[in-house]
Amino acid sequence: MTTRLFHISDVHFGVEDPAALSAVERAVQKEKPDALVCTGDVTQRATHAQYAAAAEWFSRMDVPVWIDPGNHDMPYYNLFERFSRPYDRFNALHRSASLTTFETEDVVLVPLKTIVRSQNRWPWSDGVVTDAALSRTVALLKSFSEDERALIVTAHHPLLGPRHDGPSDTIGGPAAFDALVENGMNAVMTGHIHRPFNEFRSGGSGRAQMIGAGTISTRLRHGAPPSYNVLTCKRGEEIAVEPRIVGDPPKA
Repeated sequence: MTTRLFHISDVHFGVEDPAALSAVERAVQKEKPDALVCTGDVTQRATHAQYAAAAEWFSRMDVPVWIDPGNHDMPYYNLFERFSRPYDRFNALHRSASLTTFETEDVVLVPLKTIVRSQNRWPWSDGVVTDAALSRTVALLKSFSEDERALIVTAHHPLLGPRHDGPSDTIGGPAAFDALVENGMNAVMTGHIHRPFNEFRSGGSGRAQMIGAGTISTRLRHGAPPSYNVLTCKRGEEIAVEPRIVGDPPKA
């Protein structure tokens, strides 16, 4: 037996790509993955209308859904709410549509928050791993010590910059990567840069697989078309990652 995960990111409801959304929905309905994982930026400006559209779309998925927050998922126009209750709108979606735990015989998902309401730099879109966020994730990893399943951390921002794109902009990302590897992380799934990647990086006393999903919005970068990933996980084996460009047929 294996576990198959569909990995999407940066949907950006508000500037979403309807054709890409439809392609993912059809693939989910046809192939029935064990879960649909979205690593953040569900919305473009975190408006109530954009969250309503996201909730309606996720509600049509007939598989378990896992959603992480991205930097676009905090209020943009309402600064009072951004600073006083930055996660209320995301949390409402999370309660209605998303898992809080996910385990199979092959894999365990563990969340890591890489967003903050403000930073001492501009833009505020880049990632930050706070000590508190890292401590929560490390504690979860430690609860699965000696587990033979793949321990996959999910986050919005890549902890290390993919080799193709140079150094990481995530404050605390390299140190977090080392600490997570030290505590058993086998892989980390992220989004944010709107380009898929899959590479192994050394950290701590070992190495871990870095898996990035592209975007299924109209906000294309790096010349990368809309895409998503299909992960095949089997206990004790390397995670197989199939990037799918929207419109391309699945591999046989």
